[in-house]
Amino acid sequence: MSLFQSFPSQPPEIDKTRPLADRMRPRTLDEFVGQEHILAPGKSLRVQIERDDTGSLIFWGPPGVGKTTLAKIIARITQAEFIEFSAVMSGIKEIKQVMADAERARQYGTRTIVFVDEVHRFNKAQQDAFLPYVEKGSIRLIGATTENPSFEVIGALLSRCRVYVLKSLTEEQIVGLLRRALADRERGLGEFGLEADEDALARIAAYSSGDARSAYNALEVAAALAGEQRVRPPRITSAIATDAVQKRVLLYDKAGEEHYNLISALHKSVRNSDPDAALYWLGRMIAAGEDGLYIARRVVRMASEDIGLADPDALAITLAARDAYDFLGMPEGDLALAQAVVYLCLAPKSNALFTAYGAVQQDVEQTAQEPVPLHLRNAPTRLMKNLGYGKGYQYSHDFEEKVADMQCLPDNLKDRVYYRPTEQGSEKGVKARLEEIRKARRRAPQRHEDKEDPPRQRQE
Repeated sequence: MSLFQSFPSQPPEIDKTRPLADRMRPRTLDEFVGQEHILAPGKSLRVQIERDDTGSLIFWGPPGVGKTTLAKIIARITQAEFIEFSAVMSGIKEIKQVMADAERARQYGTRTIVFVDEVHRFNKAQQDAFLPYVEKGSIRLIGATTENPSFEVIGALLSRCRVYVLKSLTEEQIVGLLRRALADRERGLGEFGLEADEDALARIAAYSSGDARSAYNALEVAAALAGEQRVRPPRITSAIATDAVQKRVLLYDKAGEEHYNLISALHKSVRNSDPDAALYWLGRMIAAGEDGLYIARRVVRMASEDIGLADPDALAITLAARDAYDFLGMPEGDLALAQAVVYLCLAPKSNALFTAYGAVQQDVEQTAQEPVPLHLRNAPTRLMKNLGYGKGYQYSHDFEEKVADMQCLPDNLKDRVYYRPTEQGSEKGVKARLEEIRKARRRAPQRHEDKEDPPRQRQE
């Protein structure tokens, strides 16, 4: 059996044994629901389709929003041969065979659309195999991906395709699709005379998280459950809908973009002192199965990056939450993470430490790596002492204010100031203390460089 199947010019006769989601797949742009930002009259993709000038495309969006369906509609409207295969089942050999067949068909005036589902799963060599055929126009490539193509599709192929972002369907759009399926006698469930409560359809739509395929699957289960009831006509109630969906479909990929989107939303909510939003994004990540220890590590990072010395307890609180989660696991440990997140939201904010360390990293990377000044070096041997190691070192405990007027940075950075504390929280006191230290340094008397260093200096 071949992996590749041509798309028929006319829709096939409806097979009622096929899943409802497949039977209800839109066949025209007028039937297609959603994506008005690119498919409404006068919008970019619709104009390209109507002019038969789509070129090669990449559809990027979450599951169940119509990526495959849209590719099939384009093939039907443009009367192109449609070849569909999945990146998880095909290698370079199959790709080259299809490309060769498409090139021969082109010589006879037949255009070919090659639709690649999950194109992000192709490796670089497999993606490279498309390039010459896309470049020559032997095929029109339409790739579908749930991952950010900027990271998952090679640049050479990406530059030859136009990327369209498809959005999750709204709950209202999902409810409309469910009503259409209930009424459609040819492809849907209309022959069963089903009725459905509004809140039941709304529940299915809410739990599908914008995925039409998931919503259709839940409706099919709900219809079967309603058919087993003694009520006539059969009715899908809220209780039946709840039973059908079982567990909410959460859009998430621990290794993909949504993983980073959600942790970014959590971090930015904490930074903006919004405990309600932070708790929501935390709950989304936990419900989707994210590793709690990963969240804990990121929360510890937030304590240093966005709070720092404005509230030194923040780091201790987050480390305690990490240990609590590690000790308790799920679900008991979730509350410890929630406690830490709310604490960080309410804590005074300062990025002074983060900024200071960033400036240090930049200087380390971009300035000359000068040697440690001689007076800061230990001199455990006579040779090292004769070479000047430790000469001029000023032992701060010998001074009344415990601060010496001694340069501790290399000469090329001697006047650099990295840490600039704010007036937020405890850092206000830190700022005052730092100013006291600077004044004490200016008041400190100079020591003679030939004075012996204290013995403990040799042990540092």
